[in-house]
Amino acid sequence: MVKDLQDAGFEAYIVGGGVRDLLLGKVPKDFDVATSATPEEVHGIFPRCRLIGRRFRLAHVRKRNALIEVATFRGQGLEEGDHETANGRILRDNVWGTVEEDAIRRDFTINALFLDPVKGTIRDYVGGYKDLKQSKLRLIGDPAVRYREDPVRLLRAARFVAKLGVQPDEATETPIRHLAYLLHEVPPARLFEEVCKLFLTGHGARSMAALQRFGLSSTLLPAVGMGEQAGQIVTGPLLLKALQNTDARLLEEKAVTPAFLFAALLWEPVKKQTRALVSAGMPEPEAWLQAGEDVFLKQSGATTVPRRFSSVSKHIWAMQPRFNRTSGKRWKRIFGEQRFRAAYDFLLLRVEEDPGLAKLAEFWTAAQEGMLVPAAVMQEPLGGRRRRSHSRRRNAKQS
Repeated sequence: MVKDLQDAGFEAYIVGGGVRDLLLGKVPKDFDVATSATPEEVHGIFPRCRLIGRRFRLAHVRKRNALIEVATFRGQGLEEGDHETANGRILRDNVWGTVEEDAIRRDFTINALFLDPVKGTIRDYVGGYKDLKQSKLRLIGDPAVRYREDPVRLLRAARFVAKLGVQPDEATETPIRHLAYLLHEVPPARLFEEVCKLFLTGHGARSMAALQRFGLSSTLLPAVGMGEQAGQIVTGPLLLKALQNTDARLLEEKAVTPAFLFAALLWEPVKKQTRALVSAGMPEPEAWLQAGEDVFLKQSGATTVPRRFSSVSKHIWAMQPRFNRTSGKRWKRIFGEQRFRAAYDFLLLRVEEDPGLAKLAEFWTAAQEGMLVPAAVMQEPLGGRRRRSHSRRRNAKQS
């Protein structure tokens, strides 16, 4: 890819997170390319590429089953027709420039390293290599201005602290808490993507700690109302365990879903709202469903959660009271529910905040293995007596 552009007479480098991760000894998930070629010139070299974007015009080139994003070097200033909001957020920017100008336009110094894989050299115009060696996170330029240009950088700072273990310098960290309100200007759909990057890429527990540290969690998750305090992590045991379990699943290359994540993130407000509705006279099954609707509506002001995920989260919540039905003839019907496994896993999480549910969780764990007698449900501890009861029944049938 880079060689093709260079052979056509253009400058081209691998840039950004891919270079950063290589220097940290990590395996990059993807590579971005920066070049002096305009999007149209890139299209001329790779006719099958797709040109996308309005704010940043980009080319998506598929090479050996990998999708590579190719961007033209950005310059300084705005061209005619480009503009920014009153708060300084750039809405569109297609000014082409040099590699040096492009480096200055990037956000953090550790993301502004340019690797020439053909020559095997790295270009560093902003001190990113030194910052990476010192595990320092530093914004390029005036931090307050750069955060206003794109408020998502506030979340990116938290994510890099969690993901890379870097620490922001004072100038980079100080404005974050004061500018958290700028996230209200970011489209909710984009914030949903950022939530997934924070919590579903293997460092969710550390991401929550970073969000709390910088005072960003209540803005990003308004439905949660965590009551942040400076430097104090107030994440409840259920949510903390959910994030730790998610990180562990990703480490084992197992599947994760935003549906379960949001079921854990929003559990406290849903539980609180359900209690209020039940106290007002609403039947409990309806209360759980209505509470889920209410909480997701409040959350949608900041983060739009696609219905294919929010509907599963609401189903997980609504199934929780059904686990209390452990007697009679209908208790087995829950096994036929499409979301049974997710709801059961959530029940196990609830034990973290309410140890009194441990026996109930043990029952449903054993029930899936066909070990229980419905008539004996919750009447005695799981163990020898119940298994002997099964044995006596088998002997009676044989005789």
